[in-house]
Amino acid sequence: MHFNTTFPQMKKADVNGENELPLYTYLKSEKGFEGFGEHPYKELLEKMFAAADPDWAKKPDIKWNFTKFIIDRQGNVVARFEPTADMKDVEACVKYLL
Repeated sequence: MHFNTTFPQMKKADVNGENELPLYTYLKSEKGFEGFGEHPYKELLEKMFAAADPDWAKKPDIKWNFTKFIIDRQGNVVARFEPTADMKDVEACVKYLL
C-alpha cells in the first residue's frame, strides 16, 4: 500500500503564494495564465476573480482546481490547460508529443 516508502505520499500542496511548492513556481513561470477560453462558466469565473483581485488576469497564478501542465520528454513545459479546457484538446496535445 505504501510501496515501501517512509515519507507521506499525499499532502495538501500550495500552488500559489509564499508557501507554494517550487514546482508550481517553475511551471507558472514557463506558462502563465492566458485566460479561460470559451466555456459556459467563463463569465462567472471572470467576475468572481475580478471581485477578489482586479489584476487577477495578469498574474500567472493557478486560478482554479485541475489546471494541467504538459511537459515534453525533454522537460520543457509546452502547454497549460485551465480547468475550462476541453479534455479533447489536452488529449490531442499529449498524443502530439508522444
